[in-house]
Amino acid sequence: MTDQELRVSKIQRGTVIDHIPGGQALNVLAILGIDGTEGDVVSIGMNVPSDRLGRKDVVKVEGRELSQSELDVLSLIAPDASINIIREFEVRQKHRVDRPERVTGVLECPNHNCITSESEPVETEFEVLDGGIRCVYCDTIIRENIASHIYV
Repeated sequence: MTDQELRVSKIQRGTVIDHIPGGQALNVLAILGIDGTEGDVVSIGMNVPSDRLGRKDVVKVEGRELSQSELDVLSLIAPDASINIIREFEVRQKHRVDRPERVTGVLECPNHNCITSESEPVETEFEVLDGGIRCVYCDTIIRENIASHIYV
């Protein structure tokens, strides 16, 4: 196989998420709620050589276009990701993820004393910072392993 050949076949319809930082593909699947039990057809390339990133991951999800809330959370762990919408084996739309100013209801606060803990019916809300995210209720900042705080 030459460098120009495809490592994974084209998809007829769905979403290709490219330029994911190397080693983050499984976190992307967690964000999308894909664990292999629902029959989703998914192709993953991990640690693929990349001129821009050194190494990158690529995720292809057949038969599904991502929601804005999924893209918002995805942008937290893959801020340079590009999203390709595929229809009839062709890229019909291509864009980069945009980091939102805030994300609501998709991450849990690690502070057990936060008002968003299980004892209160308050939806979580985080402000997106350059180096992480900050709970708007208790000011707890998460800088690493953001994917581990995603509601699954």
